[in-house]
Amino acid sequence: MKKSHILLAALLACILAAGCSPKTPAPEGAPSAPVSSAESANESGADASSESESQPAEEEKPEPVYASQIKEGTYKIEVSSSSSMFRIVDAQLTVAGAEMSALLTLSGTGYEKLYPGTAEQALADTDEKCIYFVENEEGKYTYQVPVPALNVEVDCAAWSIRKEQWYDRTLVFQSYLIPQEAVSESVSCPTLPDGQYTVQVTLAGGTGRTSVESPAALRIEGGKAVATLVWSSPYYEFMKVDGTTYNPLGEGGNSTFEIPVTLDEDMAVSAQTVAMSQPHEIEYTLHFDSATLEPAAQ
Repeated sequence: MKKSHILLAALLACILAAGCSPKTPAPEGAPSAPVSSAESANESGADASSESESQPAEEEKPEPVYASQIKEGTYKIEVSSSSSMFRIVDAQLTVAGAEMSALLTLSGTGYEKLYPGTAEQALADTDEKCIYFVENEEGKYTYQVPVPALNVEVDCAAWSIRKEQWYDRTLVFQSYLIPQEAVSESVSCPTLPDGQYTVQVTLAGGTGRTSVESPAALRIEGGKAVATLVWSSPYYEFMKVDGTTYNPLGEGGNSTFEIPVTLDEDMAVSAQTVAMSQPHEIEYTLHFDSATLEPAAQ
């Protein structure tokens, strides 16, 4: 009897011990519960949004700057190159008259000469137009190159001494180091080669019933710009620009004049018409936009 009581007590003790024992822990390194797709989407969406918001806005490209906009003198500028093998360590811009040039100092001594154009053009042209290096006091190679405009891409071919061939490079002469007081926003005449161009022109003033042809023909010669202005009327006897009187070209057809112009400025002019009972001199404003300049079709 006592034995049965002892066995029963031992059995109850085992049952109680098993019921009160803690749960078995998960093995170390066991995977945690999976994240729901909604939670994952929310997290990735938040990250994408914050990343998108942190991206800087694209900077606007600076406007071209021409020689006629800069006071004469010498200025230190930065010049970017399309090739790390053609690194410019110093650049001095000289503005004189209606022309600009820059003295470039390269980091190395691997180029014998430069050409203001592409490698293909250099091969087809004569050696007279090539720009050979001049060694400075520090043993660096320097080159005096023409600069058509600042803040625009300029083709430049470089002759490799070791490879004995031309390589295309693209240069951008930057304007941001030039003092603001030395630069004017208006353009009297871009530093472009002499030749024929077209340019968009707008007319304001008068009764609003007369117009001029646009684009207008533009001739650049000796640093001066002369536009051929064609009116929509044949009744203009003369034009006045800066106090100078200009007569029409030839007879017949709509009134056509050749007048000196300044680009990117509102030009005050006057023109006398005989379309009414009495001749009337009417004031107008012309604006020639240099951003629309294009070489004339041959």
